Parts: sequence; C-alpha cells; structure tokens
Amino acid sequence: MNTKTLATPRWLDPPANKGLLLGLLGVTLFAQTLPMTRLAVGTVDAPQMSGVFVALGRAVVAALLSIAFLIATRAPWPRREDLLPLAVTAGGVVFGFPLFTSVAMRYVEAVHAAVIVGVLPLATAAVGALLHRQRPSMGFWWCAALGSALVVGFAVLRSGDSGLSLHPADALLLAAMACAAVGYGYGAKLSQRMRAEHVICWALVIALPLTLPISLFTWPTHALNTSAWWGFAYTAVFSMWLGFFAWYRGLALGGTVRVSQVQLVQPFLGMLFAVPLLGERLDLVTLGFALAVIATVFVGKRMPVRASLPD
Repeated sequence: MNTKTLATPRWLDPPANKGLLLGLLGVTLFAQTLPMTRLAVGTVDAPQMSGVFVALGRAVVAALLSIAFLIATRAPWPRREDLLPLAVTAGGVVFGFPLFTSVAMRYVEAVHAAVIVGVLPLATAAVGALLHRQRPSMGFWWCAALGSALVVGFAVLRSGDSGLSLHPADALLLAAMACAAVGYGYGAKLSQRMRAEHVICWALVIALPLTLPISLFTWPTHALNTSAWWGFAYTAVFSMWLGFFAWYRGLALGGTVRVSQVQLVQPFLGMLFAVPLLGERLDLVTLGFALAVIATVFVGKRMPVRASLPD
C-alpha cells in the first residue's frame, strides 16, 4: 500500500502545542488575579489592604522568590542591551497593571472587571506587531476600535452615574490593560533570547529598590480578614510569579500572535472564579457584552498582518 508523507499540521507541532498548553495554564492562573485582588483589598464598605500594598507587596514576595530561583538556576546576569526592555517589562507588569487593578478592584466587582480584560488580547497583539515592526490591516484596527468601544460602553452603562461618564475605576482598568500589553510584548520578546522564567525574575529584582520601601511604608496596621491574606498570597506567588513562568514560556515556544489567542478565555474564567469566590452575580447584560468583546477580538486576531517594515 502506498503511503503519502503529509506535512504535520501546525497545531500538532510539539513546540507549538506545548506553547499553547503553557499559555492556557498561564491565562488560567492570571484569570484568578482580579477575584483574589478583590479579596485582598476588600470593598468600599469593608476595606482590607491598600491597593498600593497589594500591588507592590506582592512584587516584593515574588522578587524574593525570584532571587532564590535565579541563584538556584545559576542565571547569567542580563546583558546591557536587555536592561531597558526589562525595565519596560517591569513598568508594565510589576508596577502598572498591579497598581491600577489593585486600586480599581475596591470599587468594581471582579465580574465587571473581567469584561474590561476582554480587550487585552487585541492590545497585546497590537504591541507585538509594533515591536516586530509589522503593520496590522485596517480590519484589525477596526476590530480593536469596536472592541474598545464595547468595553467603554459597558463601563459607562454600569458606572452608576446619571450622566454618560466613565467611572474612575474603569479608567484605571483600561490603563492596566495597556500596561499589561506592553509588559507582555516586551517580556515575550526578551523570552526569545533569555530563559523565559528569568525574564519575570529579573524584572522583579530590578524593581525591588522601589517596591520594597513602598510596601513597607504601606504595610497594613489594622486587623485583616484571613481571606485578605489568602488573596494577597495568591497574587504574590501565582499572579506575579509562577503565572509568568508558564505565560512567557508559552509565548516563546508558540509565538506571541498565536499563543496570545488563549487570552480569549480569560474573561470567562475570571467570571467563573468570581462567582464562587466572592459570591458575585453574573447577569445576561454582562455576559452579552463579554461575548461581544470576545467576538471582535476573535475576528480581529484573524485579520492579516503585513510583513515586517524595512529598517
């Protein structure tokens, strides 16, 4: 019997498949960040830790774990040309995203915030295209604009104000998405020439001279619920550290554009975790907006991207 050699489909390629699985693991860990942050900071009526302490305190814990990991793996020092990308990565995922979300989560529910997270895949793809000097098609930008408009429309609708205004917490969440996209993009690029686990570790370590004194200054002085400490511990170990091990390794193995598509499930996972953890309610309007945002992301991710621009 004659046999025909067939090209292995891309989705069966072992490195790409492993990259997708690791990316999904990272997204699953990240999806619990907002509910756990909500546990840590509390609500307006029952505040717990300050948003600044949750954001930077978790970075300190993760940095200490990173130092031990870097020593154990005999990690080489970053090259001089890697210091600026590492600083940008730290600015996005060590400072920007944690600070903005930690402050915002006291004022909005995690289910609400999960809808805002829906624009993150398009934002990440846009940053990745710019870093690789590519030009997404007009269709991509139209989808990005529509997705952003849906998110802003949802935020305004649920702002609770009588006028058409955006709640400050929603503005912080949108800023957090921009910071995360930049941090993901630069971190993924660094993962092409550094061990993926070392990228987040070095980003945390170089941020330590700032995160340590600020976290000590904002250390909570009043009694806290046990659940607040559990939420803080999760964000420190999983959201700020181990999640990036899987995420950056997945991006490096499977490619930023391809693996970033698994972020499509993050809003729904976030909602799924928020309901039992926080007792929040998922209504049809929230679910409808989430589906609409994800639909625009799904279409936008399939729009053509032109080849790299010449130097």
